[in-house]
Amino acid sequence: MSFDFMVLIAQTLSAFFLAAWLTTGVFENIFHSSLNSTFTAEVLEMTRMQDDYPEAFETVAYRRVENPKLQQLLFYFIVGWEALATLALWIGTGAMALAIFGWADAEVARGFGLMGALFFTSIWAGFLVAGNWFCYWFCHEGAQNTHYQMTLWGMATMLMLVAG
Repeated sequence: MSFDFMVLIAQTLSAFFLAAWLTTGVFENIFHSSLNSTFTAEVLEMTRMQDDYPEAFETVAYRRVENPKLQQLLFYFIVGWEALATLALWIGTGAMALAIFGWADAEVARGFGLMGALFFTSIWAGFLVAGNWFCYWFCHEGAQNTHYQMTLWGMATMLMLVAG
């Protein structure tokens, strides 16, 4: 078994795990949307910051999004982007699996995997940027930490795909 062959297997599994993890998230956001849409609205309204840090909230209160329709639209956009990333990851995983058996070009397959990993990473980096705008680090530390970890996971997968 060659080193290049093992690298391709590792890359395929790395993309697979991203795809599997994000698939569960998309599933939850579609079939149990209230689990995340409630907290998305809370971040957009800056509710916890207003309650826990009223003086700091007054400084940035103009940033809040209070319109429920806009909040829902933003949530649907996020879920749509997650679904697109999931699809891209599964296509990349499938293409790399085919490449393992010699049924697809490995470089093209890695390109699809890289695209999926980039979409995955952009979700979490986007949450970090938007979360910074809405100051979610004041009261949603767990979410911010998760988004950092997901960003790093996506970046590590991208590096693995590029280095292969």
